[in-house]
Amino acid sequence: MKKQRILFIGAGRMAEAVAAGLVTSSADSIEAVVMSNNGDIERLQRVETTYGVHTTQNWCQEVDNSDVIILAMPPQAHPSVLKELSTHLNQQFVVTLAAGIGPSYLESHLPQDTPVAWIMPNTAAMIRQSMSLYTLGTSATKEHKEVLQMILKGIGKAHECSEKEVHELTAVTGSAPAFLYYFAESLIDATTAYGVDEKTAKDLVIQMMYGSIQMLHETKDPASLREQVTTPGGATAEGLKVMKEQDFSLIIKQAIEATNKKAMGGS
Repeated sequence: MKKQRILFIGAGRMAEAVAAGLVTSSADSIEAVVMSNNGDIERLQRVETTYGVHTTQNWCQEVDNSDVIILAMPPQAHPSVLKELSTHLNQQFVVTLAAGIGPSYLESHLPQDTPVAWIMPNTAAMIRQSMSLYTLGTSATKEHKEVLQMILKGIGKAHECSEKEVHELTAVTGSAPAFLYYFAESLIDATTAYGVDEKTAKDLVIQMMYGSIQMLHETKDPASLREQVTTPGGATAEGLKVMKEQDFSLIIKQAIEATNKKAMGGS
């Protein structure tokens, strides 16, 4: 694989996370990283200073010299950017990080045979612990896949899916961290209700969750861990009984379904 010149259209938090992973883990495979955004000069200056990347306020001028173009902007910004990008492309590899924008969408808005891919990371990419989903378009080659895997390894682990599977699983890997954080917030609120100050409540809940996640990561068996904590007829069992009576599992399934529907353009 030749050294890649990678252009980011968008320089938000996820773009920064991916760029940081690239310069940290794949510096030998990169000719240059160029980042652009809609005019936040201060942010561009910060990422340039922090990561040693190049920056520009006119991404159109960089397309011809780029091997990979990473679209790191919201889904609603894609139509206009893709329209403009189409006039500059010459078989560059186009990758999007946006929810709901799969390879078929990119292919329908770009010149025929443009190699494309879709990555769905999560916010843990910022600490290189993302569980990212990815899928490639019909014109992507083995070499394009190697480039994509180089990009992905800098932000954590990744799993290849079909486009349909990425649409269906994005809520689990991409949005569910927000559900987990909401659960943490609820536990903290419940703790402070007993008169515990907020800082102590946060320390208690966050460390409990951190230790529990570490155990889960090692065992890969949530049901077994739950049973270890739960004495039949005991206090934990009584708490779980309430969650079952309120159909906690159904609430999670409904949240996943609602997230997927919205990500795929539903109302």
